[in-house]
Amino acid sequence: MGEARSPKLILGSGSPRRAELLSTLGITPHAVRPPEIDETPVKGETPLHYCRRIASEKAAAMQVGADEVVLCADTTVALGRGILGKPADEREAAAFLRGLSGRRHRVITSVVVRNAGGSFARDVVTNVKMKRLSDAELAAYLASGDWRGKAGAYAIQGPAGAFIPWIQGSYTAVMGLPVAETAALLVAAGYPVHEGWA
Repeated sequence: MGEARSPKLILGSGSPRRAELLSTLGITPHAVRPPEIDETPVKGETPLHYCRRIASEKAAAMQVGADEVVLCADTTVALGRGILGKPADEREAAAFLRGLSGRRHRVITSVVVRNAGGSFARDVVTNVKMKRLSDAELAAYLASGDWRGKAGAYAIQGPAGAFIPWIQGSYTAVMGLPVAETAALLVAAGYPVHEGWA
């Protein structure tokens, strides 16, 4: 009898950061198929519930073949009960960053892994402190354009890393994919994470 073939990993995200983080595990997705879903928060929805729901809806929207494992995730920045998603424009980015300046906030990343038989999910919440931003720092960061497409209008792995003196939790979750938890979910779903290490 031949060896059972490893399942194909389908990444349900167009985020280059998530692909980079998977590559640290030696994993290159077989395909990238980000699903189209409505990511509008429901009125009164808490950030954790929102993040969990969006990741689950992304995974549910994907077709999963018998030989496939699908990985979806969502990252949300929570300031109190407020959900700071991807800013629509520079003005909204400035408002988000002024709100975060000098305060602690939470970055929530929900990960869902599906195979043909079911799904496996995990939420990772990281506490983050942003230093008080000067007008010059804020203006320079906005001019960099690094805020575009980033939840909360910043990316810890970019220039805004200079604004983050302290985190409690998973650095890779703040980037968009908690590596340790994701590896455990993939293994649970039957994807051989460690094969790429040899």
